Amino acid sequence: MGNKIIFLRKLARGGSTHSFGIHVAKMAGMPPSLIERANDILRQLEERGQQTEVGREHIAEKLKEISHPRMQLSIFDAHSETFEEIRSLLEETDINRLTPVEALLKLQEIKNKLK
Repeated sequence: MGNKIIFLRKLARGGSTHSFGIHVAKMAGMPPSLIERANDILRQLEERGQQTEVGREHIAEKLKEISHPRMQLSIFDAHSETFEEIRSLLEETDINRLTPVEALLKLQEIKNKLK
């Protein structure tokens, strides 16, 4: 196969019955309050979608209504001190001089800071 990528899905116009965005956000470490709010919005949209068939404009209008943020969240607010430590650690590291073992140890050190 070499350097080829084989897509096992076909893209088509329109919506999808499944979305994994919230799951990806959770795995990426987004704050639990943000994940909870996203799930609330999704639940409300799904309920409204089942009750009536509405046009795209109406859905967009309702989405704005539902998702109007209570406050602006930064993806880095929850762990800003930790991210600063990691940023500093990475800036001090010369990746061109690391052995594979040193790179794995450095990665483990970063991972431990996230716990």
